Amino acid sequence: MPFLRGGLKMGSAAIEAAYSASRDKYAERGVDTDNALDRLRQIALSLHCWQGDDVGGFEKNAAGLAGSGLQVTGAYPGKARSVDELRADLHQAFSLIPGRHRVNLHAMYGEFGGQPVDRNGIELEHFRGWQDWARREQLKIDFNATCFAHPLAASGNTLSSRDNGVRKFWVDHVKCCRKIAASIGREQQAPCLHDLWIPDGSKDVPADRWGPRAMLLKSLDEIFAVEYSPQQMKDALESKLFGIGSECYVVGSHEFYLGYALTRGKMICLDLGHFHPTESVADKLSAVLPFSGEILLHVSRGVRWDSDHVVLLNDEVRELAAEIVRSQLLDRVHIALDYFDAGINRVGAWVLGARAVLKGLLVALLEPHDKLKELEAPAKTLSRLSLLEELKALPFGAVWDFHCLKNGVPPADEWLREVEAYERRVLSRR
Repeated sequence: MPFLRGGLKMGSAAIEAAYSASRDKYAERGVDTDNALDRLRQIALSLHCWQGDDVGGFEKNAAGLAGSGLQVTGAYPGKARSVDELRADLHQAFSLIPGRHRVNLHAMYGEFGGQPVDRNGIELEHFRGWQDWARREQLKIDFNATCFAHPLAASGNTLSSRDNGVRKFWVDHVKCCRKIAASIGREQQAPCLHDLWIPDGSKDVPADRWGPRAMLLKSLDEIFAVEYSPQQMKDALESKLFGIGSECYVVGSHEFYLGYALTRGKMICLDLGHFHPTESVADKLSAVLPFSGEILLHVSRGVRWDSDHVVLLNDEVRELAAEIVRSQLLDRVHIALDYFDAGINRVGAWVLGARAVLKGLLVALLEPHDKLKELEAPAKTLSRLSLLEELKALPFGAVWDFHCLKNGVPPADEWLREVEAYERRVLSRR
């Protein structure tokens, strides 16, 4: 089908002609664009459901984000108000993203029939509707415990709480979530990734840093006492530098979780917004993976702090993708999106962010890796930097448009027309 660009029809012939010329340009540099696209088609991103409704969820007893360490800004109209609306929005987003991907659920997004079901009592049946929908959409599911937005998280402490009743409640909740994730993985015949993040910490200077971490260690050991097959589910632990209400101290810091993950055979989750602005998450891959089998990435865009802006093809995303591809880590790194930008069309935010990450991976796949390795010697630094600069000028956009064409989605920015039409047809009526 023809696509519209700037009011003119851009048909498949024009896209294929541009791709043919670009393929020749890359071939001059020793790059096989067809092979790069074959590899890109095999990459599955995990799209986060919570972008669609500003991390609200569908529990009757939800307490909002108070005490959660999270903040969603913006009030763009049209957010999803029900599971059906959220699924419809996700369907629209997936239809504009090339490739076959995954959906990432939080426990607060179950279907509870309007009944108050506390989090230590959730079961697989509350997510059967999601499983049926994912099966029809040909999607796999990932899952997350929701240790925030609940009355027993109002103090800001969950698994590290000194109140044993509170701590046990959250231990039981995560146990429920791991059991659900394992069941989902077994039924979808592919591992379901279960990620654990908690808001625990202190707003001001603590006198006791050891005690809460000892409690968290105890809670984690209790949670992971039940083992599941890695063919069904895989555990990840997500750290944070600071949060709202935990500015001075975070119990589940990077160092704490890294030590726990490496000694317990778990994955570490690296979120691009959860580190100091001058830290490079790309640099951490080669530091962690020699000691760990796999890593989970949460791709976000922090602006001065962990602000969870929609992902763009910026330097950080480019460097992250380049490190994954250059180090041959595509089969060991799981890539998920994690932002909640309520200042723009939420469906468009999914599409923009996912396409940005895929573009970054395509740019990395279009590098002449053997040639770059030859130029790694100190005496070749100038030649290496020069080649990296020249690669930036090659027409990867034409390769991207061809990829979109072959996957039946709009090329370039023409997906925006579809999102705007969906907004007029659906979102504006909410």
